[in-house]
Amino acid sequence: MQQQEAKKRIEKLREKITDLNYKYFVLDESEVNESVRDALKRELIDLEEQFPQLITPDSPTQRVGSALSGRFQKIKHTTPKKSLADVFSPDEIRDWSERIQKLVPEELEFVCELKIDGLNITIQYKNGMFVRAVTRGNGKEGEDVSHTVKTIKSIPLKLKESVDLEVSGEVFMPDKSFDELNRAQTEKGLPTFANPRNAAAGTVRQLDPQVASERNLDMFFYHIDKTSIHTLESQEETLEQFKELGLKVCNEYKKFKSIDEVIEFCESWHDLRGDLPYEVDGIVIKVNDFEQQSKMGYTAKAPRYAVAYKFPAEQTTSQIEDIILQVGRTGAITPVAVMRPVLVAGSTVSRATLHNEDEIQRKDIRKGDTVIIQKAGDVIPEVVEVMKDLRTGKEKPYKFPAVCPVCESNIERKEGESAYRCTNENCPAVEREKIAHFVSKKGFNIDGLGQKVVDQFIDCGLIQDPADIFTLTKEDLLTLELFKDKRTDNVLSSLEKARETALDHFLFALGVRYLGEQSSYDFAKFLIHHIKKSDKEVKRRKIEKSQQALFAEDNLEEKEYEFTVLDLIATVQDLGLDQIMNIDGIGDKIGEKIYSWFQEKANQKYLEKLYKVGIDLVIDHLKITGKLDGKSFVLTGSLTEVTRDQAKDLIKKQGGKINSSVTKDTNWVVAGENAGSKLKKAQDLGIKVISEKDLMEML
Repeated sequence: MQQQEAKKRIEKLREKITDLNYKYFVLDESEVNESVRDALKRELIDLEEQFPQLITPDSPTQRVGSALSGRFQKIKHTTPKKSLADVFSPDEIRDWSERIQKLVPEELEFVCELKIDGLNITIQYKNGMFVRAVTRGNGKEGEDVSHTVKTIKSIPLKLKESVDLEVSGEVFMPDKSFDELNRAQTEKGLPTFANPRNAAAGTVRQLDPQVASERNLDMFFYHIDKTSIHTLESQEETLEQFKELGLKVCNEYKKFKSIDEVIEFCESWHDLRGDLPYEVDGIVIKVNDFEQQSKMGYTAKAPRYAVAYKFPAEQTTSQIEDIILQVGRTGAITPVAVMRPVLVAGSTVSRATLHNEDEIQRKDIRKGDTVIIQKAGDVIPEVVEVMKDLRTGKEKPYKFPAVCPVCESNIERKEGESAYRCTNENCPAVEREKIAHFVSKKGFNIDGLGQKVVDQFIDCGLIQDPADIFTLTKEDLLTLELFKDKRTDNVLSSLEKARETALDHFLFALGVRYLGEQSSYDFAKFLIHHIKKSDKEVKRRKIEKSQQALFAEDNLEEKEYEFTVLDLIATVQDLGLDQIMNIDGIGDKIGEKIYSWFQEKANQKYLEKLYKVGIDLVIDHLKITGKLDGKSFVLTGSLTEVTRDQAKDLIKKQGGKINSSVTKDTNWVVAGENAGSKLKKAQDLGIKVISEKDLMEML
């Protein structure tokens, strides 16, 4: 980036960050997720480091805290407040550790404390009596909010010892209190709060202390600014002293001797934080020894001896460098944003789906835009919003082309559909995607056959459709650039293993439009129920005819069933369209596609080809009933005891259903690490949210 271009970008970023900070710290409004503000600030810091000559005194990176609201008396801090530098990954924690170790080449101990998502408050005590409570403000002076802070029941108005003390901590609103407050606001027809942090800040700044007393705020103390107590030597000792004085601390802190232990502690709270009754957004890591802290000192903006580790963000910002089109297995053409790589939800992302032309127009997405992107659980990254305030005028609107980007055939958009589709049934991109879908984890799950390998099979003329994969020989594979003896043997072994595949996975692998993972399972389960029921009816008629009713129960016992690909064709033909559309979980749209797909002669020949190459269908796992029969689940976030796919299989084996979105009909939402918008929607709808541990106990 040239200096002139950087200057314009820096000016835009400063303007936007200043506006967001004012809304967040002064008006207690959250226009965007905090991680979005962090991302913009990090970009500004990076640019100012590249172009230090562009740093100005009024830059948001050169100040601490926020402006004052003007409603309360201003109080000058006896000790200026410094912000903590943020770190976002284990590598950044290690980098910080190495830097401070060079400053103090001694053995270091670290204290890790939960970073409470609340409002920083400093309280002064004189002879053990509460004197004043002051907000952080701009770091040099804050606002006197004693009248509301005094109503917080966990804050002692008299300490257990008659000492002079100035201490800092975080005022927060517990989740239960937050939910109760928003319910009350709704009942009164008043606006609700976006999050507990905003609710806590808004409550502290109330003019009427009675309002604050009714909202059940809480406070944890973690820092001593000034004291008449004997000299304290460490952070750990300080926290213990607070307890003796009657000051509440968060008891989840821990001391470590190595940075690896610190990192392990930080990562463990990715999951554990969901079980806390209050919000945390990271871990504060401090050098324990105060003498060592003193040697390390401060930068202009922050102490060197401490950092704030921020949990992986579900939302962040990036710039769209290009917009490209991808062709899917059904011919659907999806616009994709190619972006500057960023870290979101723990992984590096450089592409995000734009869904379709309507979405691009609705959000007014252009090349060059700064956008907010999000990724929750295993969902594909998507663009949530365009930050139009950061536009320079060079951004270019995107116009959808009239032809397929791969085969250059015409594309069409049918009435009632949002996607354009390639009109060429033999489009190379469609064929490639069909094969990739067939071998995918939710399909035949063939190890060693990624997109590059599939592309090579097609480009070398070895396969034309998925069935051809099972005709490959060792000699075929050894002619390819990517294959040696060991890899060839592994792939052939995987192919042999895949010949025996579960019926629901087989149906998913066929790529029938609208037939997804759950509907494939629902359809497979119904098919097995149908053939078992038909078999029993035949037996029953035979029993009645031979008057062997005495032995009817024994004769009707279930047997081992064999269900081949040819049986599948015959069964679908036997069922007919109406019966398929009435299957629970299928419905009209999916049912019509299933029936028409199986009616087409080309597809029947394809199925027969799969039968001839030795595909055997497994149906034993398809239970008709189970302890979770008919119950629906939505999974959100990352799981630790089992993978997401394993959890889905376990639920299905007990008769449960997996849905991709939360509705009023959802029975349970399983919330794992970094649970996203689905969790919030479940809470809004009053759907029961359970942990991974709860799910395992249920199963």
